[in-house]
Amino acid sequence: MSKNYHIITYGCQMNEHDSENIAGMLEALDYSHTPNPEEADVVVMNTCSVREHADKRFFGMLGQFKKQKKNNPDFIICICGCMPQQPHIVEEIRKSFSWVDIVFGTQTIAEFPNLLMERIRTGKKQFSIIANNETIPEEKESKREFAHKALVNITYGCNNFCTYCIVPYTRGREKSRSLRAVKQEIINLVNDGVKEVMLLGQNVNSFRDADGNNFAALIRALDEVEGLERIRFMTSHPKDLSDELIACFGDCKKLCHNIHLPVQSGSDEVLRRMNRHYNRERYMEIVKKLRATCPDLSISTDIIVGFPGETEEDFLDTLSLVREVEYDSAFTFIYSPRVGTPAAKYDNQIPENVKHERFDRLVEEVNRCSAKKNSEYLGRIVDVMVDGPSKNDAGAWSGRTDTFKLVNFTSEEPLTEGQMVSVRITETKTFSLDGEKVDA
Repeated sequence: MSKNYHIITYGCQMNEHDSENIAGMLEALDYSHTPNPEEADVVVMNTCSVREHADKRFFGMLGQFKKQKKNNPDFIICICGCMPQQPHIVEEIRKSFSWVDIVFGTQTIAEFPNLLMERIRTGKKQFSIIANNETIPEEKESKREFAHKALVNITYGCNNFCTYCIVPYTRGREKSRSLRAVKQEIINLVNDGVKEVMLLGQNVNSFRDADGNNFAALIRALDEVEGLERIRFMTSHPKDLSDELIACFGDCKKLCHNIHLPVQSGSDEVLRRMNRHYNRERYMEIVKKLRATCPDLSISTDIIVGFPGETEEDFLDTLSLVREVEYDSAFTFIYSPRVGTPAAKYDNQIPENVKHERFDRLVEEVNRCSAKKNSEYLGRIVDVMVDGPSKNDAGAWSGRTDTFKLVNFTSEEPLTEGQMVSVRITETKTFSLDGEKVDA
């Protein structure tokens, strides 16, 4: 009798790709995916520690599996990802969730099949967590969400130590794969039908392999891969975004005209205390160079509200930067202290009501900018790579433009995932575009 698995993923694209790899490992062990966790023999919870909200969601959902474990002693619950890399989280799991079977961290994902087999063989709980693995993990066959596009890790870990961020402590020190290995993986993916790749890393533009190849060299090498149509990447750190990389947006035909460029704050004083290694002037210089090289470039960002010591003037600096850049979209966050980070110990924490009030004002400004940028597409004909039927509009299709705009559109003929179609934009919204397929 076949066994089923279910994976719950929190957090970023790195976690999503880790879950794809874990799914590939389980299917190699003859497990089949089920969308219903209640039907699963194995549930894997792949966790995120970036925000306190993610911690609370995780523990809330974990508690729901206790009854399933009680009713079926053979049911196996596994916890992995960033949260187990923190000792206080592991202690909480041992103390309050003793019925959890397997716990492993970001550095020991490759051990999961052995941990699972050992748990089944011996009945004993399995823990595998190390602080930092210097070895660059081999990318194994994963189960992708889409046949036509793939996530590809190029770096692991982070060396930046922003004062608010837990990632260097959960993902370890920065390591880069070789250009040759990344290119070969992508050639293999293209041979398997992939047309678009998203290059992943905590800071992709600090990529540098043992042969001295930097990120711009990698982009140019991938631009030559026959059959590959689109190259995307995230996330990038402004301090490492070179003129050489900016030039790629003008020279490389397959590099999408979209960049995620986290700013975090528009205040120089806040940026200094965040340990971001750039100021507002430098950030705006980068934005201007990018737009001079690629005028139709779309730019998204990350912004934190309520960092310790943030004054009203600091916050207004952030609002003015949003207006100046006119972001296409932004991920906005209310600062929450992370145990083990320097900012968690700062005395000048901002009251919750102030953080939420500023957050609401920021979201209003970001949404205004997003709606304005999207309005510029009205009446235009754009190329869209089809992702499949629209999830929110029955009878419509969904896909992305080169600039990463989500487009829901009608078509009088059936389409296939990965197909490139021309769409006339008939309506613009804050977060998406509507249109109709037209003949190219």
